Amino acid sequence: MEAAPIKEEILLKMSQQKKKMSPRNYKERLFELTETTLSYYEHDKGKKGNKKGTVLVERIRCVNTVLLEEQTPVQRQYPFQIVYDEGILYIFAKDENNRRSWLGALNKVIKSNSNLLMKYHSGFWADGKFLCCKQASKNAPGCTLWDSSGKRETWVPSLNKHLPTIPAQCRERTTLPPIPERRKEPQKVVVALHHYQGMRSCELSLVKGAKYYVLEEENSEWWKVKDMNGDEGYVPVTYIQAQSHKPAANTEPLKTLKERSFSTVLEHKKSNPNHHLPQRCLSMDNALSNNIPSNSIPLHSVNIEDYQWYAGNMSRAKAEQLLREKGKEEAFVVRDSSQQGTYTVSVFTLAFDDKNGSIRHYLVNVTPDSKYYIAENHLFDSVPKMVQYHQHNAAGMVTRLRHPALIKDTKVPSSANGKWELKREEITLLKELGRGQFGVVQLGLWKSKYEVAIKMIKEGSMSEEEFIEEAQIMMKLRHPKLVALHGVCTDTYPIYIVTEYMCNGCLLSYLQAHGSPLQTIQLVEMCFDVCDAMMYLESQQFIHRDLAARNCLVEKDLTVKVSDFGMARYVLDDQYTSSAGTKFPVKWSAPEVLNYTRFSSKSDVWAFGIFMWEVFTLGKQPYELYNNTQVAEKIMQGYRLYRPQVMCEDFYLILKSCWHEKPEDRPSFHQLYENIQRFREE
Repeated sequence: MEAAPIKEEILLKMSQQKKKMSPRNYKERLFELTETTLSYYEHDKGKKGNKKGTVLVERIRCVNTVLLEEQTPVQRQYPFQIVYDEGILYIFAKDENNRRSWLGALNKVIKSNSNLLMKYHSGFWADGKFLCCKQASKNAPGCTLWDSSGKRETWVPSLNKHLPTIPAQCRERTTLPPIPERRKEPQKVVVALHHYQGMRSCELSLVKGAKYYVLEEENSEWWKVKDMNGDEGYVPVTYIQAQSHKPAANTEPLKTLKERSFSTVLEHKKSNPNHHLPQRCLSMDNALSNNIPSNSIPLHSVNIEDYQWYAGNMSRAKAEQLLREKGKEEAFVVRDSSQQGTYTVSVFTLAFDDKNGSIRHYLVNVTPDSKYYIAENHLFDSVPKMVQYHQHNAAGMVTRLRHPALIKDTKVPSSANGKWELKREEITLLKELGRGQFGVVQLGLWKSKYEVAIKMIKEGSMSEEEFIEEAQIMMKLRHPKLVALHGVCTDTYPIYIVTEYMCNGCLLSYLQAHGSPLQTIQLVEMCFDVCDAMMYLESQQFIHRDLAARNCLVEKDLTVKVSDFGMARYVLDDQYTSSAGTKFPVKWSAPEVLNYTRFSSKSDVWAFGIFMWEVFTLGKQPYELYNNTQVAEKIMQGYRLYRPQVMCEDFYLILKSCWHEKPEDRPSFHQLYENIQRFREE
């Protein structure tokens, strides 16, 4: 008689890579856990098929989570591992609660096993090595402490400071340095004040209260120690204390610990004047005089969009480029994750590479009751509160979050003005930015504080009454990738249209003047920014009618925003007029617009295809050899623009999908957004 299953569920399983360089693939299997076995089966519509494998419970040695790899897709965000005597099973739960449920059930059935591990590998086995410690043997001893309850020993620092820079000798060696000669005098013994989880193979993890022999103490911030099992590695000196004068670990005040750590570094500095004293140590004496917890300081807003460090849906590649340009220790951004509704913190550090620096990405986790965290021991009601805490505490990250990498100009906040009509006397004109189809565009200040762009509408350039009526609707459209319309001044001529100021100006001009150094990923980002805005307009059932590079503007960080949405209807200009007298830009117009003046979101999709072509040709004129009449004829004959030289064939297929003759055959902006997103992730 078969044992009754404790748990039974369809989960994603990774191949076991029994050969060192076996390829990785993933298949859904029906898992069944009983008191004695864990088996997995093929399945068809949830029904059990052929058995593919079985692991005896008595042979399981460890079950725990696995650290996420970079660029992990949504369906593989919650991995856990089952280590047994013949290998490792990597399984992917559906969500965090699902993973905890499986780990709880597994830990319960293996709790009496006599062969449980003390250490395990927290990273995947991939490409012939463990990603956590880079060991190239599948039988290599674990690198992370684990107890029989299945809980990973986590580092819970009580000091409001992050770890010091790893010593050069640790960074430069691929293996541990030679063990020093045995000392004749008794070795110094130290005791760990706190748990510490080693991050690299040259570091040693500490267990609070455990004893360690000191092997090297030349560096003021990192000492080399050996545990009672003979394992060696570097540890931060602020986490240990000499046994000879050890008080109870929980009785020494935080301030005393900080002062002692700071004094140690200062004494070393006095005796070694050429030794570099980290700036974070120099600032510690200031911190001693102000021991207010960072999470007790009130926030000015819990809205993530109100903060300079928030980068919206900036891609991983763009975030890394921005942080490298900044090149500053502790520079960071918070951006939307590829997993919908979550965020990623990207931070720059010199800890592992003094010369070039490196970038670490941390997924912001969310509990079922909507608490945000990076380190499980520190939960927060909002992302801004979490960032505020980590500005003073590394707590699980490689460094603190001190310097927002984004530099945002003084903008009109979304709540600053609810009125449509602005007072002309509150606007100061500073300088002319250019001349457009409506008239002069000026840089100005509103209320002597906020930078704005002012379009001064010359008389007779637009049908004003119709525009003002429609513009009240346009003002309500708010999106990070739309140039904000703040209001108008209509009391006298010239009419002012007051909008958000974008320092790099028109995208078309920017591409023509500065496009050559741009990389392909940056061009993809520009297309993605505009697609994001157009997806929003599509959701609001608002038609742009004049989407083109000339009607998009560029921010300081090269974010592109859509401008002049809906205004083409009010232009009195020959370049927008066909032979039938209707108003539209011919070279960006779909067949149904050319034939019947029929505008829709799908005609905007056609124009978006032309826009992407403009971006990848760095601002070339579409159909440059033909006039408007010839372009209309060519389009009706099935002629389409060629693939730009720097555009790959797969991306060109996205453009071509925008140019189907029938509107219903073209993708929506939502579909285009997902298609471009895949390129960003790759």
